[in-house]
Amino acid sequence: MLFENDSTLVWGLLASLFIGNVMLLVLNLPLAPLWARILQLPRPYLYAGILFFAVLGSYSVNASTVDIMVLLAVGMLGYLMRRYGLPVVPAIIGVILGPLAETRLRKALQISNGDWSVLWSTPFAVATYAVLAILLVIIAARTWYTRTHRVAP
Repeated sequence: MLFENDSTLVWGLLASLFIGNVMLLVLNLPLAPLWARILQLPRPYLYAGILFFAVLGSYSVNASTVDIMVLLAVGMLGYLMRRYGLPVVPAIIGVILGPLAETRLRKALQISNGDWSVLWSTPFAVATYAVLAILLVIIAARTWYTRTHRVAP
């Protein structure tokens, strides 16, 4: 319907994306060696620059020091997860998809008048939960097997 109702908007957006890609190509081809040289900086300088721009960006959104505290807490959590071998990507996906899942759950419970059985009342939902349970059991069994049958060097 968007193509039918607002075709000028859609084609304008597509044209702007095309122009943006061409501009990025023109800018990044000559600057590629510069970007590669930035990666040769010592890691402490690189990390300090990244931290500076992250703090600057988080503060500039709302001009609130609470945002900086949240940034530091999430950064520390990410560091600890990486330090102890926990995967960071599922946590990032959870942060991104969590609010969407929460609103969908709220809508489903409103439609069903607070009846939680709507979450497992269809065969598709039961099959999905079964597949998830099987995958969790396989992952747990594989982890247990590799820990118990590890060969000492």
